[in-house]
Amino acid sequence: MYYLGIDLGGTNIAAGLVDENCKILGRAKIKTNTPRPAVEIIDDMAEAARLAAKDAGVSLSDVRWVGVGSPGTVNKARGVIEYANNLGFVDVPMAQMLRDRLGLDCYLENDANAAAYGELVAGAGKGVSEFAAITLGTGVGGGVIANGKMINGFNFAGGELGHMVIVYDGEQCTCGRKGCWEAYASATALIRQTKAAMQADAGSKMWELTGGSLDAVSGRTAFDAMRAGDAAGKAVVDQDIRYIGCGICNVINICQPEVLCVGGGICNEGDTLMKPLCDYIDGQTYGVAQEHKTRVCVAQLGGDAGIIGAAFLGNL
Repeated sequence: MYYLGIDLGGTNIAAGLVDENCKILGRAKIKTNTPRPAVEIIDDMAEAARLAAKDAGVSLSDVRWVGVGSPGTVNKARGVIEYANNLGFVDVPMAQMLRDRLGLDCYLENDANAAAYGELVAGAGKGVSEFAAITLGTGVGGGVIANGKMINGFNFAGGELGHMVIVYDGEQCTCGRKGCWEAYASATALIRQTKAAMQADAGSKMWELTGGSLDAVSGRTAFDAMRAGDAAGKAVVDQDIRYIGCGICNVINICQPEVLCVGGGICNEGDTLMKPLCDYIDGQTYGVAQEHKTRVCVAQLGGDAGIIGAAFLGNL
Protein backbone atom coordinates (compact mmCIF):
# COMPACT_ATOMS: atom_id res chain seq x y z
CA MET A 1 0.00 0.00 0.00
CA TYR A 2 1.16 3.52 -0.80
CA TYR A 3 0.51 6.92 0.73
CA LEU A 4 1.12 10.49 -0.35
CA GLY A 5 2.50 13.08 2.05
CA ILE A 6 2.71 16.81 1.36
CA ASP A 7 4.75 19.20 3.48
CA LEU A 8 3.38 22.65 2.68
CA GLY A 9 5.79 25.45 3.50
CA GLY A 10 6.03 29.13 2.85
CA THR A 11 8.88 28.51 0.38
CA ASN A 12 8.28 25.02 -1.06
CA ILE A 13 5.58 22.42 -1.55
CA ALA A 14 7.36 19.10 -0.93
CA ALA A 15 5.53 15.87 -1.76
CA GLY A 16 6.53 12.26 -1.29
CA LEU A 17 5.14 8.86 -2.25
CA VAL A 18 5.65 6.67 0.83
CA ASP A 19 5.32 2.91 1.21
CA GLU A 20 4.00 1.04 4.23
CA ASN A 21 7.55 0.74 5.61
CA CYS A 22 7.85 4.55 5.75
CA LYS A 23 10.27 4.67 2.83
CA ILE A 24 9.93 7.60 0.43
CA LEU A 25 9.89 6.10 -3.07
CA GLY A 26 9.22 9.22 -5.11
CA ARG A 27 9.55 12.96 -4.57
CA ALA A 28 8.53 16.28 -6.06
CA LYS A 29 9.02 19.91 -5.08
CA ILE A 30 7.30 23.03 -6.38
CA LYS A 31 7.84 26.62 -5.21
CA THR A 32 4.96 27.91 -3.08
CA ASN A 33 5.34 31.39 -4.55
CA THR A 34 3.35 33.26 -1.93
CA PRO A 35 1.42 35.48 -1.87
CA ARG A 36 -1.12 34.17 -4.36
CA PRO A 37 -4.67 32.73 -4.22
CA ALA A 38 -5.16 29.51 -2.24
CA VAL A 39 -6.67 27.78 -5.27
CA GLU A 40 -3.40 28.22 -7.18
CA ILE A 41 -1.33 26.83 -4.31
CA ILE A 42 -3.64 23.83 -3.99
CA ASP A 43 -3.44 23.23 -7.75
CA ASP A 44 0.33 23.01 -7.34
CA MET A 45 0.00 20.76 -4.29
CA ALA A 46 -2.05 18.33 -6.38
CA GLU A 47 0.51 18.54 -9.17
CA ALA A 48 3.36 17.86 -6.75
CA ALA A 49 1.49 14.79 -5.49
CA ARG A 50 1.05 13.52 -9.04
CA LEU A 51 4.71 14.11 -9.83
CA ALA A 52 5.83 12.27 -6.68
CA ALA A 53 3.69 9.28 -7.62
CA LYS A 54 5.07 9.40 -11.17
CA ASP A 55 8.62 9.58 -9.81
CA ALA A 56 7.91 6.39 -7.87
CA GLY A 57 6.23 4.70 -10.83
CA VAL A 58 3.00 4.32 -8.86
CA SER A 59 -0.53 5.01 -10.10
CA LEU A 60 -2.77 7.23 -7.97
CA SER A 61 -5.27 4.36 -8.00
CA ASP A 62 -2.80 2.43 -5.82
CA VAL A 63 -2.53 5.24 -3.25
CA ARG A 64 -4.66 4.93 -0.13
CA TRP A 65 -4.83 8.61 0.82
CA VAL A 66 -3.00 11.93 0.83
CA GLY A 67 -1.98 13.76 3.99
CA VAL A 68 -0.93 17.39 4.34
CA GLY A 69 1.13 19.16 6.97
CA SER A 70 0.30 22.87 6.75
CA PRO A 71 1.35 25.92 8.73
CA GLY A 72 -1.29 27.59 10.85
CA THR A 73 -4.44 26.53 12.63
CA VAL A 74 -5.68 23.33 11.03
CA ASN A 75 -9.22 22.16 11.80
CA LYS A 76 -8.92 18.45 11.08
CA ALA A 77 -12.59 17.76 11.73
CA ARG A 78 -13.70 20.23 9.04
CA GLY A 79 -10.75 19.65 6.74
CA VAL A 80 -10.09 23.37 6.76
CA ILE A 81 -7.00 25.56 7.21
CA GLU A 82 -8.62 28.15 9.44
CA TYR A 83 -5.69 30.56 9.48
CA ALA A 84 -2.14 30.51 8.14
CA ASN A 85 -0.71 34.01 8.08
CA ASN A 86 2.40 33.28 6.01
CA LEU A 87 0.26 31.69 3.29
CA GLY A 88 -2.59 34.17 3.46
CA PHE A 89 -5.08 31.36 4.17
CA VAL A 90 -8.36 32.04 5.98
CA ASP A 91 -10.93 29.20 6.14
CA VAL A 92 -9.52 27.33 3.15
CA PRO A 93 -11.31 23.94 2.64
CA MET A 94 -8.12 22.20 1.63
CA ALA A 95 -9.20 18.60 2.22
CA GLN A 96 -12.17 18.86 -0.14
CA MET A 97 -10.19 20.80 -2.73
CA LEU A 98 -7.49 18.13 -2.84
CA ARG A 99 -10.10 15.35 -2.97
CA ASP A 100 -11.60 17.04 -6.01
CA ARG A 101 -8.20 17.21 -7.72
CA LEU A 102 -6.72 13.83 -6.79
CA GLY A 103 -9.71 11.60 -6.11
CA LEU A 104 -8.20 10.57 -2.78
CA ASP A 105 -9.26 10.95 0.83
CA CYS A 106 -7.30 13.81 2.38
CA TYR A 107 -6.14 14.31 5.98
CA LEU A 108 -4.76 17.54 7.41
CA GLU A 109 -2.52 18.43 10.35
CA ASN A 110 -0.41 21.36 11.48
CA ASP A 111 3.04 21.07 9.88
CA ALA A 112 4.98 20.87 13.16
CA ASN A 113 2.59 18.21 14.42
CA ALA A 114 2.96 16.26 11.18
CA ALA A 115 6.76 16.34 11.55
CA ALA A 116 6.44 15.14 15.14
CA TYR A 117 4.21 12.30 13.97
CA GLY A 118 6.78 11.38 11.33
CA GLU A 119 9.43 11.05 14.03
CA LEU A 120 7.01 8.93 16.05
CA VAL A 121 6.23 6.43 13.30
CA ALA A 122 9.65 6.22 11.67
CA GLY A 123 12.27 8.13 13.63
CA ALA A 124 13.36 9.01 17.14
CA GLY A 125 10.02 8.14 18.72
CA LYS A 126 9.42 4.81 17.03
CA GLY A 127 7.96 2.29 19.46
CA VAL A 128 6.81 4.76 22.14
CA SER A 129 3.37 6.25 22.75
CA GLU A 130 4.36 9.27 24.88
CA PHE A 131 6.49 11.52 22.72
CA ALA A 132 7.40 15.13 21.98
CA ALA A 133 9.36 16.68 19.14
CA ILE A 134 10.88 20.15 19.01
CA THR A 135 12.18 21.85 15.86
CA LEU A 136 14.53 24.82 16.18
CA GLY A 137 14.46 26.81 12.97
CA THR A 138 13.21 30.20 11.88
CA GLY A 139 10.80 29.74 14.77
CA VAL A 140 10.34 27.03 17.39
CA GLY A 141 7.85 24.36 16.38
CA GLY A 142 6.80 21.23 18.14
CA GLY A 143 4.27 18.53 18.68
CA VAL A 144 3.23 16.41 21.62
CA ILE A 145 1.77 12.91 21.34
CA ALA A 146 0.06 11.30 24.34
CA ASN A 147 -1.05 7.68 24.32
CA GLY A 148 -0.35 7.59 20.61
CA LYS A 149 -2.62 10.55 19.86
CA MET A 150 -1.68 14.09 18.86
CA ILE A 151 -2.54 16.79 21.40
CA ASN A 152 -4.49 19.39 19.42
CA GLY A 153 -6.79 20.98 21.96
CA PHE A 154 -10.55 21.30 21.55
CA ASN A 155 -10.11 23.92 18.81
CA PHE A 156 -7.14 22.30 17.00
CA ALA A 157 -4.88 25.23 17.96
CA GLY A 158 -3.00 23.41 20.73
CA GLY A 159 0.63 22.39 20.80
CA GLU A 160 2.12 25.81 20.00
CA LEU A 161 5.13 25.09 22.16
CA GLY A 162 7.22 27.95 20.79
CA HIS A 163 4.76 30.47 22.18
CA MET A 164 4.98 29.65 25.86
CA VAL A 165 6.64 32.52 27.69
CA ILE A 166 10.01 31.82 29.32
CA VAL A 167 10.90 35.47 30.10
CA TYR A 168 8.07 37.63 31.43
CA ASP A 169 7.74 40.86 29.40
CA GLY A 170 10.82 39.86 27.44
CA GLU A 171 11.74 40.02 23.75
CA GLN A 172 8.93 40.81 21.33
CA CYS A 173 7.69 37.71 19.50
CA THR A 174 6.09 37.71 16.06
CA CYS A 175 2.94 36.24 17.61
CA GLY A 176 2.30 39.47 19.54
CA ARG A 177 3.38 38.28 22.98
CA LYS A 178 6.63 39.11 24.70
CA GLY A 179 9.13 36.61 26.05
CA CYS A 180 8.10 33.57 24.01
CA TRP A 181 10.44 30.58 23.84
CA GLU A 182 10.64 31.15 20.07
CA ALA A 183 11.99 34.67 20.63
CA TYR A 184 14.93 33.23 22.57
CA ALA A 185 15.66 29.71 21.29
CA SER A 186 15.02 29.81 17.54
CA ALA A 187 17.81 30.00 14.98
CA THR A 188 16.59 33.52 14.25
CA ALA A 189 17.11 34.43 17.91
CA LEU A 190 20.54 32.79 18.00
CA ILE A 191 21.67 34.89 15.04
CA ARG A 192 20.35 38.05 16.70
CA GLN A 193 22.12 37.19 19.95
CA THR A 194 25.36 36.46 18.09
CA LYS A 195 25.27 39.83 16.36
CA ALA A 196 24.64 41.60 19.67
CA ALA A 197 27.63 39.83 21.25
CA MET A 198 29.84 40.81 18.33
CA GLN A 199 28.80 44.45 18.59
CA ALA A 200 29.62 44.38 22.29
CA ASP A 201 33.08 42.84 21.74
CA ALA A 202 35.12 44.25 18.87
CA GLY A 203 37.88 41.73 19.57
CA SER A 204 35.70 38.63 19.29
CA LYS A 205 36.86 35.85 16.97
CA MET A 206 33.37 35.99 15.47
CA TRP A 207 34.34 39.09 13.47
CA GLU A 208 37.14 37.17 11.77
CA LEU A 209 34.87 34.18 11.09
CA THR A 210 32.32 36.38 9.36
CA GLY A 211 34.76 38.46 7.36
CA GLY A 212 33.94 41.50 9.47
CA SER A 213 30.29 41.51 8.35
CA LEU A 214 27.23 41.10 10.55
CA ASP A 215 25.34 40.03 7.42
CA ALA A 216 27.48 36.86 7.31
CA VAL A 217 26.44 35.69 10.78
CA SER A 218 24.77 32.25 10.88
CA GLY A 219 23.66 29.82 13.52
CA ARG A 220 27.13 28.23 13.37
CA THR A 221 29.12 31.41 14.02
CA ALA A 222 29.09 31.34 17.82
CA PHE A 223 29.76 27.58 17.91
CA ASP A 224 32.73 27.92 15.55
CA ALA A 225 34.08 30.81 17.64
CA MET A 226 33.68 28.81 20.85
CA ARG A 227 35.66 25.95 19.34
CA ALA A 228 38.37 28.49 18.45
CA GLY A 229 38.58 29.53 22.11
CA ASP A 230 36.57 32.74 21.84
CA ALA A 231 34.99 33.78 25.14
CA ALA A 232 32.20 35.82 23.51
CA GLY A 233 31.25 32.91 21.28
CA LYS A 234 31.17 30.55 24.27
CA ALA A 235 28.95 32.97 26.19
CA VAL A 236 26.45 33.05 23.29
CA VAL A 237 26.42 29.23 23.05
CA ASP A 238 26.02 28.78 26.80
CA GLN A 239 23.13 31.23 26.84
CA ASP A 240 21.49 29.55 23.84
CA ILE A 241 21.69 26.15 25.52
CA ARG A 242 20.01 27.56 28.63
CA TYR A 243 17.20 29.10 26.55
CA ILE A 244 16.62 25.87 24.62
CA GLY A 245 16.83 23.83 27.80
CA CYS A 246 14.41 26.04 29.71
CA GLY A 247 11.63 25.41 27.21
CA ILE A 248 12.37 21.71 26.96
CA CYS A 249 12.21 21.39 30.74
CA ASN A 250 8.79 23.04 30.67
CA VAL A 251 7.57 20.54 28.07
CA ILE A 252 8.96 17.62 30.05
CA ASN A 253 7.55 18.82 33.37
CA ILE A 254 4.09 19.25 31.86
CA CYS A 255 3.92 16.20 29.58
CA GLN A 256 6.62 13.76 30.80
CA PRO A 257 7.12 12.11 27.40
CA GLU A 258 9.18 8.95 27.26
CA VAL A 259 11.25 10.45 24.45
CA LEU A 260 11.72 14.06 23.35
CA CYS A 261 13.66 14.73 20.16
CA VAL A 262 15.21 17.99 19.01
CA GLY A 263 15.50 18.86 15.33
CA GLY A 264 16.73 21.73 13.20
CA GLY A 265 20.06 22.76 11.71
CA ILE A 266 21.57 23.49 15.11
CA CYS A 267 21.53 19.76 15.85
CA ASN A 268 24.37 19.37 13.34
CA GLU A 269 26.54 20.56 16.25
CA GLY A 270 26.11 17.08 17.74
CA ASP A 271 27.54 16.54 21.22
CA THR A 272 28.74 20.15 21.36
CA LEU A 273 25.06 21.03 21.73
CA MET A 274 23.44 17.91 23.10
CA LYS A 275 25.77 17.02 25.98
CA PRO A 276 25.52 20.36 27.83
CA LEU A 277 21.86 20.62 26.88
CA CYS A 278 21.08 17.23 28.41
CA ASP A 279 23.14 18.10 31.50
CA TYR A 280 21.11 21.29 31.93
CA ILE A 281 17.81 19.45 31.45
CA ASP A 282 18.79 16.71 33.88
CA GLY A 283 19.37 19.31 36.59
CA GLN A 284 16.23 21.33 35.94
CA THR A 285 13.40 18.87 35.30
CA TYR A 286 11.02 17.80 38.03
CA GLY A 287 12.58 15.15 40.27
CA VAL A 288 11.74 11.60 39.26
CA ALA A 289 13.72 8.39 39.46
CA GLN A 290 16.54 8.24 36.88
CA GLU A 291 15.05 5.19 35.16
CA HIS A 292 11.84 7.13 34.52
CA LYS A 293 13.38 10.31 33.12
CA THR A 294 12.58 11.50 29.61
CA ARG A 295 15.22 10.54 27.06
CA VAL A 296 16.28 13.61 25.06
CA CYS A 297 17.86 12.95 21.66
CA VAL A 298 18.38 14.36 18.17
CA ALA A 299 15.61 13.93 15.61
CA GLN A 300 16.40 11.30 12.99
CA LEU A 301 14.42 12.16 9.86
CA GLY A 302 15.52 15.71 9.10
CA GLY A 303 13.47 17.35 6.37
CA ASP A 304 11.66 14.10 5.59
CA ALA A 305 9.78 14.07 8.90
CA GLY A 306 6.98 16.30 7.59
CA ILE A 307 6.41 14.23 4.45
CA ILE A 308 6.43 10.90 6.30
CA GLY A 309 4.23 12.18 9.10
CA ALA A 310 1.74 13.67 6.64
CA ALA A 311 1.63 10.42 4.68
CA PHE A 312 0.38 8.50 7.70
CA LEU A 313 -2.11 11.02 9.06
CA GLY A 314 -4.97 8.70 8.18
CA ASN A 315 -3.83 6.45 11.04
CA LEU A 316 -4.21 9.16 13.71
